[in-house]
Amino acid sequence: MKKILLVDDEESIHLLYREELEEEGYEVHSALSAEEALEKLNIVSPDLVILDINMPGMNGIDALRRMKETCPNMPVILSSAYQEFKQDLGSWASDDYIVKSSDLSELKAAVRRHIS
Repeated sequence: MKKILLVDDEESIHLLYREELEEEGYEVHSALSAEEALEKLNIVSPDLVILDINMPGMNGIDALRRMKETCPNMPVILSSAYQEFKQDLGSWASDDYIVKSSDLSELKAAVRRHIS
């Protein structure tokens, strides 16, 4: 079973994404902050990370940089409510950029693309 590390500070996103992704057959692990995600990275050894950008403490762009230094081949999908972060040079290191929506078809397609 493929493992996904979901990093977001919003509980509602965790509930929605977890339910939908587990129905797709993935094992979902959660982190509520970038710092927690970096700690869990080596413990969980995820096949893919879904990473929010705008979080308290370390933001997702800084976490992405650190994740890619540690695990350069691990796909990271940035997931943000804000389209404008797509233009940030730091986000270009991600493997995909998804704008948050209640329709998860785009996110699910990106997950399948990167870990199938």
